Amino acid sequence: MIESGLIASGDLDAAFANIGGRTRSRREFIADAVALAERLPHTGAMLNLSTDRYRFAVGFAAALLRGHTSLLPPNHVAETVARLRARFDGVYALVEGSDDGQGLPTVRPADGYADGATIDHIPSIDPRLVAAHVFTSGSTGDPEPHAKPWELLIRNARAEAIRLAAALMRVDIAGVTMVATVPPQHMYGFESSVLLALHGGTTLDSERPFFPADIVAALARAEAPRALVTTPFHLKTVLDAGLDLPPLSLVLCATAPLSPQLAARAEERLGAPLLEIYGCTEAGQVASRRTTAGAEWRTLDGVCIDGDGDAATVSGGHVPRPTVLADVLEVSSPQTFRLLGRSNDLINVAGKRSSLGHLNFHLNSIAGVVDGAFWMPPESDADANGIVRLIAFVVAPRLAREQIVAALRDRVDAAFLPRRIVHVDALPREATGKLTAARLGALAALHLHGEKR
Repeated sequence: MIESGLIASGDLDAAFANIGGRTRSRREFIADAVALAERLPHTGAMLNLSTDRYRFAVGFAAALLRGHTSLLPPNHVAETVARLRARFDGVYALVEGSDDGQGLPTVRPADGYADGATIDHIPSIDPRLVAAHVFTSGSTGDPEPHAKPWELLIRNARAEAIRLAAALMRVDIAGVTMVATVPPQHMYGFESSVLLALHGGTTLDSERPFFPADIVAALARAEAPRALVTTPFHLKTVLDAGLDLPPLSLVLCATAPLSPQLAARAEERLGAPLLEIYGCTEAGQVASRRTTAGAEWRTLDGVCIDGDGDAATVSGGHVPRPTVLADVLEVSSPQTFRLLGRSNDLINVAGKRSSLGHLNFHLNSIAGVVDGAFWMPPESDADANGIVRLIAFVVAPRLAREQIVAALRDRVDAAFLPRRIVHVDALPREATGKLTAARLGALAALHLHGEKR
């Protein structure tokens, strides 16, 4: 059976976290978790609202010590919290500052930090404990929970650690400081910052920088070797800012397709290999690729892909049973595949088939396009020939519509050229860099209200 301690075995005095330039050891982290666990309710489930990544990790660890499950929903709006309260007994919120916990009973971390001097061992956790429920939004919009036992989360973290160590040409990734622009509540941020600190030996950076200057400052404070855990959106904004970055050892990217052009630009500019992570909430991270090396993905150790097209499943390793993927894959072997797009992302225009992800990839590859996304209007907006024409929303202050269309004409079939291009100041992306269909639809309603599209 896999080791199932709160953290991996090793030197308790090694760094666990970087907090504003100050180091918190693994021993001190355990002390903080033990102290918080003593203040949690006897029973219940934790909604961890901490924005500070270290406080989030302490909260998650304290819940494990108490035998509680952490709830990681897709958002924290009142409706989602109400559903959690109805589904799980004794839900309480771990909050910071003046956060009211959306009406839930609240627990706040103690002021300051605990003394780690008395910690001389790593606490054991029941490997079968459902450490977290992570959620996706189903077709009805209701968040659907997926149970993650502690043992499988450890397998998940160790599989990623092995892959990252290979990319760095190291035996392991102990001591690598992970600076992440994605929140710890998101599955990617949870795996690649929190879980890697717990069972990969990395040093967690407590902040979640968003703007380019903040990202650069966080990296500058971090001890080398350092890695950036980010998204295509954040990566592009930091490169476009033209700021000087400290030397990096690795860049991780996920949540949206990354263009080879942006990947090559990032590797040249940052002087570090860039790995993309592919996964889903249901299965967790599944595969990785070095984008500049080609389009093929390779599964993490122990993980296999079966099927093809839009009926592919993943299993093995930290995925205990076959899980259907929501993407269209071209599978070349149980360990290798190409990603063609999301099954719910496919569109048909004038009898021709493509995906919004593919079109967005080409739109964002145009020099001068800061950000952009295609939108497919409803069937009611079909033209006189019964064809629905695409619309593109772009952040491209120096490009005219004609320039964008001309660039797209060289990249995509004429059927997918947008009928209209709408210039906007920004796209309403989430903190992870994702642009949901609901947010894009609201943007369309705002800009195109009352128009025949």
